[in-house]
Amino acid sequence: MAWYAERGAGVAKRSEPATSKSPETFEDFYVREFAAIVGLAYALSGSRSGAEDLAQEAFLAAHRTWDRVGGYEEPGAWVRRVVANLAVSAFRRRAVEAKALARIALGQRPALPELSADDAEFWSAVRSLPRRQAQVIALHYLEDRPVAEVARILGTAEGTVKKHLYDGRRALARRLELEEDEA
Repeated sequence: MAWYAERGAGVAKRSEPATSKSPETFEDFYVREFAAIVGLAYALSGSRSGAEDLAQEAFLAAHRTWDRVGGYEEPGAWVRRVVANLAVSAFRRRAVEAKALARIALGQRPALPELSADDAEFWSAVRSLPRRQAQVIALHYLEDRPVAEVARILGTAEGTVKKHLYDGRRALARRLELEEDEA
């Protein structure tokens, strides 16, 4: 949850530390702002219990970093930003969950590529390779992607992909007891 502190840096930069007034305690800030923050969370989430959860999570983030957040001219702005971010995250999570539940209710399953029974031994051997070699082999052979595209997907150099393909082919040939030139 430390990301709240990082993501709220933009709000913090716009606020100057409060120097002319005595620092407010977190408890006083909480009592003063709680109703307004829950109201904002309710407006964003549409759920009273969800709003209370969002507000509590935002206040918890503020409490964890109160030495810094409490020094802002408007610490309430920081907490409101956290609530807004949490509400968006909650909305996205609910949308994904709703889609999954709809698929389950309709008996739909995502289409997966069919692997023939003849290929079971091969793909079992691929899964036993080191992780990156298995990823490269699957992307290159199962999805028929060129080396450059595999490199882009995995965020690595083409030469690295070629090396993983070479090493993976050799390891598969040994495991499947094939000649290396057949792999």
